Amino acid sequence: MTNIIETVDLTDLVGLCATDDVAEGEILRVKLPSGHALAIYCVNGEFFATDDICSHGEASLSEDGSLDGYEVECSWHFGRFDIRTGHACAMPCEHPLRSWPVTVEGGQIFVDVGAHPV
Repeated sequence: MTNIIETVDLTDLVGLCATDDVAEGEILRVKLPSGHALAIYCVNGEFFATDDICSHGEASLSEDGSLDGYEVECSWHFGRFDIRTGHACAMPCEHPLRSWPVTVEGGQIFVDVGAHPV
């Protein structure tokens, strides 16, 4: 039996914030060095990252959205996304958000920028 271990190229990890910066059930807006905005979420002590801008409109999910379990709702048209996958869960949203692989190390939150060129 072969075990496949997925590795992350550490050169693609970008530190975004401290885990203490994201309260349980809250959303924090951060920016990559490129200026691309991400939303960081904390649910049940786990951290997730998606693009910050709703795929349906131009609303900031961190500023205008609300978190309900693992779903973020855009307040502009009430579309919803699963923060774990970016999957659109409610109309009018049809296109997923980009979700970003998160690594937590030493109390810091990192994303793998190699997952999505921006």
